Amino acid sequence: MESKLKLHGFNNLTKSLGFCIYDVCYAQTEAQRQEYIEYIDEQYNADRLTDILSEVCDIIGANVLNVARQDYEPQGASVTILVSEEEIKSPDEVDQSETPGPIPESVVSHLDKSHICVHTYPEIHPNDGICTFRADIEVSTCGVISPLKALNYLIHALESDIVTLDYRVRGFTRDTEGNKHYIDHEINSIQNFIGDDILDQYDMIDVNVYQENMFHTKMMIKDNDLNNYLFGISTEELTDAQQDEIRDKLRKEMQEIFYARNMA
Repeated sequence: MESKLKLHGFNNLTKSLGFCIYDVCYAQTEAQRQEYIEYIDEQYNADRLTDILSEVCDIIGANVLNVARQDYEPQGASVTILVSEEEIKSPDEVDQSETPGPIPESVVSHLDKSHICVHTYPEIHPNDGICTFRADIEVSTCGVISPLKALNYLIHALESDIVTLDYRVRGFTRDTEGNKHYIDHEINSIQNFIGDDILDQYDMIDVNVYQENMFHTKMMIKDNDLNNYLFGISTEELTDAQQDEIRDKLRKEMQEIFYARNMA
């Protein structure tokens, strides 16, 4: 694929990055589980999510047109930001290389009729103390830049144990000769847009459909320090047998989310 295309009119390709991040923890008592939900609901309320998404707009060079945000009862929040293009001198100035993006640093882009949105889903297991928080994020852009350039910032901003990533380029754009182009940048894996510090922390697998310009990556944290997954207690308050039982519960929860199926 040529890196510089002479287009007929505007770049009409739509590039969409969608991903879910999951935070998993163990809360021993009902009171601790409720405290966890209250904590996560405050940590990721509509105001903070708006700040995070606004930073994404700065990274990819978008102008914010409108912000709609809502906190829900008993928990959860949603934020949607409509963004417009920011003029650039030349599409050649935009870095579309298959490399990680900034954390954070301004990257100028060209966007139109685009949006960024996030929804949160705090949840607790009714019986065994497992608590799982999910944030569902979508960044869709039209123009020369891929929203993958904001990926590193988002992963750093939203601490997560499991991440599922989907990236797709839709539609086509025409060059000056009338030929259709269904993608305008090189990509063979979402992983190539992720920084080494993140790659070192996660196990990852890809499921890609190259001929359809669809890319999917799953990530699961390697961290095995139980204290990082306990809410309201520490390992010092637990017997070895209790610690092993909790580790098994946490590992089962994370593997079920990672592989998208229930396990015995």
